[in-house]
Amino acid sequence: MSTGTALRDRLRGQVILPEDNGYDEARRVWNGTIDRKPAGIARCAGVADVLAAVRYAREADLPVAVRGGGHNIAGSGTCDGGLVIDLSALKAVRVDPAGRTAWAQPGLLWGELDRETQEFGLAVPGGIVSTTGVAGLTLGGGFGWLHRPYGLTADNLVGADVVTADGRLVRADDDLLWGLRGGGGNFGIVTLFEFRAHPVGPELAAGLIFYRADDLARVVRGYRDLMAAAPDELTCFLVLRRAPAAPFLPEEVHGQPVVAIAACHAGPVEDGVRALAALRELAPPVADLLAPRAYRDFQSMLDGSWTAGFGNYWKAEYLTGIPDTMLDVLAEYLRDITSPLSDFKLVVLGGAAARVAPGATAVAHRDAPYVLNINSRWALPGDAEPHVTWTRRLWEAMRPFSAGGTYVNFLGDEGPDRVRAAYDEATYQRLVDLKTRYDPDNVFRINQNIGPRSGG
Repeated sequence: MSTGTALRDRLRGQVILPEDNGYDEARRVWNGTIDRKPAGIARCAGVADVLAAVRYAREADLPVAVRGGGHNIAGSGTCDGGLVIDLSALKAVRVDPAGRTAWAQPGLLWGELDRETQEFGLAVPGGIVSTTGVAGLTLGGGFGWLHRPYGLTADNLVGADVVTADGRLVRADDDLLWGLRGGGGNFGIVTLFEFRAHPVGPELAAGLIFYRADDLARVVRGYRDLMAAAPDELTCFLVLRRAPAAPFLPEEVHGQPVVAIAACHAGPVEDGVRALAALRELAPPVADLLAPRAYRDFQSMLDGSWTAGFGNYWKAEYLTGIPDTMLDVLAEYLRDITSPLSDFKLVVLGGAAARVAPGATAVAHRDAPYVLNINSRWALPGDAEPHVTWTRRLWEAMRPFSAGGTYVNFLGDEGPDRVRAAYDEATYQRLVDLKTRYDPDNVFRINQNIGPRSGG
């Protein structure tokens, strides 16, 4: 960046250029297949830096990428030849235990927010690992261990400060707040999130239980029937993968296809213990890690499977249900899975997340009972082709069970038609109107982009 000195003069934080030590580390994001080279990285130290970086990028006509936690499958937290506005140093958080409210800056990871809220026995509904960024998860919706009892992360966003494309700081009005609840980073840079928090833990019943692949049909049917009658407090993810070489699994199943259920009961521990006991009846488990445990421990239990720097390719789809005709598809693709690091999940929805009125937020497809998430993952360097092919084939094989649409936070770089599929038509058109109002030049376009009506 020939004018890097000018940008440094405007920022209190660090400006990292291609010739600087640490540039290669600073430009990396979670998905190791993303290898982009920005012209500069503005590591903001405060809101004034965010404002200055946006204004500078506009003046210099530079593409803008915004990075929060960087945990994004499409790699939209970086770019080639543009300016990365890096928010990772903005980690302030405040909790009002009496008002059950938490304020969080956009550089926070979920475990960092949990550390503060759990001190008061509270939690904001987050994702399934502690390393996910608060900003991206919130703006795209936010499924996780608490979406059934308390709604999606976006449903619990009650206020936001936003830097707009013209370099102003605004408090989100009702229309903008609606768009931030599921419309992604299309409308500005959120510099402060205000969340509703809920009583959770600090101890609850949660964990993992593993079954042999031979019992897939029994387990999947049992999971389906159990969750059809489950209370809101119980959230379960059905996970199909090869067994890791973990000490809690018998050596004879290491590397073999297995079926697992990750479960969390957000109510009293004794109620949760009783509810999770039903999972042991689905089939003989090969490993049972269901137990009372600290919510923070459970929230980080899967972190080791989702560390940065690996190849990743995902596909997702909302599903109408889990009919028996799906069982052979699940068994075939579990058997043929191409990497010991990959998995595919059937996530039960419903509960509080499904009771939000249509159109109340920008998150659509709330009537779908399940979402499929296919997570291909492999060590680098390595050939992506077999893993990408397996993922696409599985996604196509599951399309007959589609409820229509996809979830924006699970989208890779799949083009405008797939972005549009994340929303119903009325929601999409309202998002376009909001984009036209707040970002008519499409400055914030390195994302799951919703373009303005002007076509900017």
